[in-house]
Amino acid sequence: MPEASETKPYWVLVRTKPTIKVNDMTGKERVLAALRCNSVDRVPWVPFVGCHAGALIGASATEVLSSADTMVKGIDAAIERYGPDGIPITFDLQIEAEALGCELVWADENPPSVATHPLELGAELSSLSVPAADTGRLAMALEATRRIRQCHEDIALYGLVTGPFTLALHLYGTGLFMSMFDDPDFIEDLMAFCADVTSTTATHYWEAGCDVIAVVDPMTSQIGPDQFRQFVTPHMSRVFSHIHEEGGLASFFVCGNAQQNVEAMCECGPDNVSVDENIPLDFVRDICLPRGVSFGGNLQLTSVLLLGTPEEAQRNAIECMEIGGEKGFILAPGCDLPYATPPANLEAVTQIVVDDYQREVAKARTNDATIEDRLDMSEYGQTDKVIVDIITLDSEACAPCQYMVESVKAVAPEFEGIVEWREHKIKTRESLVFMTSLMVRNIPTICIDGRIVFTSQIPPRDELVSAIQKRINEKLRIKIRSRRASLIVLGSKEDEATQQATQIAQTAIKELGADVDLVHISDEKRIREYGFLPGQTPAIVLARYQTKSTGTVPPAIAVREWIKDIT
Repeated sequence: MPEASETKPYWVLVRTKPTIKVNDMTGKERVLAALRCNSVDRVPWVPFVGCHAGALIGASATEVLSSADTMVKGIDAAIERYGPDGIPITFDLQIEAEALGCELVWADENPPSVATHPLELGAELSSLSVPAADTGRLAMALEATRRIRQCHEDIALYGLVTGPFTLALHLYGTGLFMSMFDDPDFIEDLMAFCADVTSTTATHYWEAGCDVIAVVDPMTSQIGPDQFRQFVTPHMSRVFSHIHEEGGLASFFVCGNAQQNVEAMCECGPDNVSVDENIPLDFVRDICLPRGVSFGGNLQLTSVLLLGTPEEAQRNAIECMEIGGEKGFILAPGCDLPYATPPANLEAVTQIVVDDYQREVAKARTNDATIEDRLDMSEYGQTDKVIVDIITLDSEACAPCQYMVESVKAVAPEFEGIVEWREHKIKTRESLVFMTSLMVRNIPTICIDGRIVFTSQIPPRDELVSAIQKRINEKLRIKIRSRRASLIVLGSKEDEATQQATQIAQTAIKELGADVDLVHISDEKRIREYGFLPGQTPAIVLARYQTKSTGTVPPAIAVREWIKDIT
């Protein structure tokens, strides 16, 4: 097949200045290198989009798995939105079973399920024949493969075929497990036939343009290593040898708790083993890599990708990437993506895969503040001064953050005495708490008096000046002179109650963004001067300093009124 040409990866987040790593590999090259345990420029990303493709184009699972046109349209949408390095043509483990006579039950948001088992109903194994390329929905899937190949030469296409053991279950039903003991010779014959089907289907996908053949055999998680080696290994080994003879690369894909079989899976000779969250990724890594087998997985399907937030999806992806490393690892969901998976969660994964900067931001937020840690920001920004907060990763190490800070510094002199600006580097937990309290989700961000104003973009000078002036006008000031105040805590520094009072005062000042000096007085003589005796501390005194006149001599009547206010 022709070599792929390089294209730039797709990402979603509006960026101030992209800091995407310069990649020398196409997605296809990246996936194939990882499968061979060769070095790659970054971790490959392969979202297993099956019926979820329908959700992207407003089609049901039944529609997307029954029409080449709809399937192609759905995969095109997934490629556009998720910028994958590789993607399956479809994720339907019932295609071969249907071609062999199994009846299916269809659903709007799930792949079809097998409803009948021909061998259980009395059909003879000898009556079944290996499906040809022009059979049923297999022909439709192969047509979609050829069309997608023509449009996306730089993406690794996965042809997913049903593994022999799972296909045997489709044909024979759950009686298979008992027959493994009662009639092992028949099960051997059945597995041999199913392996022929798997190998032939793999050839069809390879000839249609797939780069990787993923043999998906989830039912092997239901047997132990001894049974696996007896009934699965001989036939699966033959499948992988066949794929290699054809010139293809092969992945052994298993869902469920198959941890006990990972070593046996490697013995079958695949290029890759892919697992879901039921198996610890570091366990798979430590089994596979020493044997020269790459590995993939294992983003959490339900709790994170389906039901979680984009931030949780990014955290999960980072965990997987840090465990997997950049050699012999492919980042992927643990199985077929649920139909209703929020696209934003998958787009968030794409962001941190292709963009080093976004990954660093997400890592800094991994220890995100809990609700209990958050500050009460309900009255933040109510003081006379306008507070401009710049939430950054670190302006000294991050170019977008640096330019964001400099944009504020450049206009601050125009509002001297009126505007106060602060940078909050989220590499510190204190700033992380502050960021979370302001509900900031993107870095860098400019907040004015606690309101998110500019997100992930450096504002033009006139827009920034206008936004600050607007806030000043909202506070009914053209030029604000701060009302100065001091909060004085009286009591011994060693006294626990005094320490608590001081902490409460510090938190209150921070939450309000107030220009208030916090003063602590522990000298007993000075405490008495404030009118407090021993045993009456801790005590807190608020001393307010309010400008009443500048540049002129005030009239006596005005001074008398000022004094009346405090007496």
